[in-house]
Parts: sequence; C-alpha cells; structure tokens
Amino acid sequence: MGIGGSIFLIALGAILAFAVEFDVGWLDINVVGWVLMVAGLAGLVLTIWFWQNRRRTTVVQQPTERVVPLQTERVEERHEVRRPSGRLYE
Repeated sequence: MGIGGSIFLIALGAILAFAVEFDVGWLDINVVGWVLMVAGLAGLVLTIWFWQNRRRTTVVQQPTERVVPLQTERVEERHEVRRPSGRLYE
C-alpha cells in the first residue's frame, strides 16, 4: 500500500468519522471512517516496518580470485645428503 496510500486512508477515514453528517439506513458512515483510519494506520505501521528491515545492510565479501601463472617449464630440485665417508643416506 505504501505511505501515501496509508495517509490517504487515514485522512479519508477522519473525514468520514468526524466531518460527515450523512445517514444511510443500513450503513453507519462514522464506523466506516473509523475502520478506514485503523486500516490506514495498520498499513502505515507495516510499511515503515518493512522499510526498516529492507534498509539493513549486509556486507558479503566475495572471495578474491588468485591468478596463478601457467608454468611452461618443469623445475625439479634434488637434495643429496652424503655421509662423511661419501655414501648416501638411505
């Protein structure tokens, strides 16, 4: 409904409840005015409540992508450890 529609219902209900002296045999205009004011107030409260929930910000950090360069040549590394006698450790 929105804030504008809610304020319109409250204003229309107030006009019907307090300013109109019209009598229909089976319909009480004052009661219709009060119902419209209550409906407008409920719509206004709900609209403000939904807007407050929507305005909360949530920060989500996207994982950063790491760019790994393609290796075009293979590198091997070997370590040899020798005993003082010259033989390899096994």
